[in-house]
Amino acid sequence: NYRSENGPILIDGETGSGKEVAFRLLNQQEGNRPFVAVNMTSIPENLFESELFGHVRGAFTGADTQKVGLAEAAHGGDLFLDEIEALPMSLQPKLLRFLETGEIRKVGGKENIIVKTRVIAATNQNLNDLVKQGKFREDLLFRLSGKKLLLPPLRERLEDIPELCEFFLSLEKPRVNKTFS
Repeated sequence: NYRSENGPILIDGETGSGKEVAFRLLNQQEGNRPFVAVNMTSIPENLFESELFGHVRGAFTGADTQKVGLAEAAHGGDLFLDEIEALPMSLQPKLLRFLETGEIRKVGGKENIIVKTRVIAATNQNLNDLVKQGKFREDLLFRLSGKKLLLPPLRERLEDIPELCEFFLSLEKPRVNKTFS
């Protein structure tokens, strides 16, 4: 079985806490690696497999060409799955299998392909509560949360506000006498 030595990472934090920024920083630590980011709410359930794993030509009506899926596009790098809690229960076993084996099979394909990518998932909801409600698989949560990064909201990091203000001010055109108190 294939298991990425880096393993999946789960980033947990409220909306606006910087989960995508954290993903990009994690990716940049590894040098020049591919990264693919996708918001799980943007993929219709009936297209999930095709989007994540790709499809072969003729797999379904409208599949005029072969398509590389997001997982394969991230080969050698990172795949960021934002709002992982939006993944329907019916599709969670497919993601779990990919996390466990590193194998994908394109829709309509006959062979498995090994894809070496680190999956970084993000959520703004309590996945343990969703497991208790029967809306998220416990085994998928276990696989995703081997490494977990909790991002507290800015209201719990008030000491960061001056530095953030200075950073955003530095992005503006130089202005005379702009300061913060």
